[in-house]
Amino acid sequence: MSSYTLLYKKPAVKSIQKLPPQVIKRLKVKLDWFISQDDPISFAEPLTKPADAQYRFRVGAYRILFDVEGNNIVILLVQHRRDVYR
Repeated sequence: MSSYTLLYKKPAVKSIQKLPPQVIKRLKVKLDWFISQDDPISFAEPLTKPADAQYRFRVGAYRILFDVEGNNIVILLVQHRRDVYR
């Protein structure tokens, strides 16, 4: 069992609420799966350049940007891939 906890920043919550219900459900299922793994960070892509986040998860056409703070995965933003890196 993973020792990580999911935390959501306000912009992440707002961006998730704007998504269609089936996308929200898919994101939740996938995040629960990532969190249930021994090392969820191994499934993440480290972000380079001056990005606003340390890592990202990919869920279909959506990107979940997050930082790792101790044992917390702090979700910063969830957006469609065409918008997320602008």
